[in-house]
Amino acid sequence: MTLDDLRNLDFQDVGSWPVAVKLVAVILVIGAILFGGFKADIETLRATIEQEKSKEVQLLASMDTKQKKAANLEALKVQMQEMQQSLGDMLRQLPNKTEVAGLLVDISQTGLAAGLEFQLFKPGKEVPSEFYAELPIQISVIGDYHQFGEFISGVAALPRIVTTHNINISKKSAKKGKGGPDTLEMTAIAKTYRALDEEELDQEEKAKAQTKKGGKRR
Repeated sequence: MTLDDLRNLDFQDVGSWPVAVKLVAVILVIGAILFGGFKADIETLRATIEQEKSKEVQLLASMDTKQKKAANLEALKVQMQEMQQSLGDMLRQLPNKTEVAGLLVDISQTGLAAGLEFQLFKPGKEVPSEFYAELPIQISVIGDYHQFGEFISGVAALPRIVTTHNINISKKSAKKGKGGPDTLEMTAIAKTYRALDEEELDQEEKAKAQTKKGGKRR
């Protein structure tokens, strides 16, 4: 078969083609179909490989994070134990109901020992929290800067936790026979804390549960 014979093939009448030409055409068609399928499979395989690479990167990052956590686990355990011990030490510094009265006396005695004159020493209403109650005390004393500093330092050195807030110092007007040009007045809020007993803790838990129920109903 010559090149002219191929050029003269009638594509409208494939059945009239020579057998050799038909065989070549069939082979070409099958080859095109196979190539198209192979190319599609290759593209799918490439997409799958890219997805697996992305998963591999994520898994490696996750494994690296877990390895770091595992490496720091012992240090975290030690830190947790230290925090629990510190919390226990702080809780032991909180007085119970019977010790609060003595603590109030200690605060007032610390002021008197510093040479201060009390104008006001008024414990307020307790404010309960998770495991302790906060007791604010309004204080107004007369003295000088040195005495105020000695009082604040003495309160901070008490074996129980006492914090001082809202400190305000102003000049005190001298009265007949009392005070001098350096006489000052200091007002402050001293806060002490006491541990809640088991009954109070139960009441606090019940109050929280009741609050949660009320919130869900809304």
